[in-house]
Amino acid sequence: MTAKSQKQTEQKPQKTRKDRLKLALKSNMAKRKAQAKARANMANTKTEAEKD
Repeated sequence: MTAKSQKQTEQKPQKTRKDRLKLALKSNMAKRKAQAKARANMANTKTEAEKD
C-alpha cells in the first residue's frame, strides 16, 4: 500500500464513527425533547384538572 491509500483507510473509519455518533446524538435529543414535551403536557393537564 502507498502512504496515500493508508491515510484514506485510516480516515474512513473515524468519519463513519463520527457520523454514527452524530446521528445517535441527534436521535437521542429528539427523543428527549419529545419526552419533555409529553411531560409538560401531562403537567398542564393535571394543573387544569385541579383548577376545575
